[in-house]
Amino acid sequence: MIFECNLLSLADPDRGRFRSLLLKALQNFLMDSRDRCNAEKRGGRKEFVPWNDWMAEAPSQFSASVRELRDSPAEKIFDLRWAATVTEQALRRLADECGNAGRRRMFSVLSKYLTSDRSDVSYSTLSVSLGVPESSVKRLLHHLRARYRIFLREEVSQTVENAEDVDDEIRYLCAVLATSGL
Repeated sequence: MIFECNLLSLADPDRGRFRSLLLKALQNFLMDSRDRCNAEKRGGRKEFVPWNDWMAEAPSQFSASVRELRDSPAEKIFDLRWAATVTEQALRRLADECGNAGRRRMFSVLSKYLTSDRSDVSYSTLSVSLGVPESSVKRLLHHLRARYRIFLREEVSQTVENAEDVDDEIRYLCAVLATSGL
């Protein structure tokens, strides 16, 4: 490196000994080498998780096929992930509330029908499954849906700046979930 960098042309007997020049060159070389070894790449010691791994790892009842993820624009995937996260947080809060009230089993049976059309719900089957009258199933499901809407509204309100934007954001959330086919 001394010859390649033409360090010898910088040697000046008036500025000191040649031995001092070599010593300083060696010290600089060693410090530069140490700095290169300790240098961190952009991002430092952060561990980056590839997008596909994050999507696969994130616990979600909503899932999209690999083909759909590959063929969809990033904005659509982001919106879908946002909608799924917000709805799942509301669902998790409802599950916690039911669990704290000692109604975890009721929640696990009825939660599948929170967003179903009433015509798609077999109240008689749910009545047998829960061991309660049909009228109780209707009342319980109505109550769960109401609480779910409240929690969903609260979760969405945390994502907007103005309270008057909540209704528009909920409509957008529903549209994202409806167009995703989930």
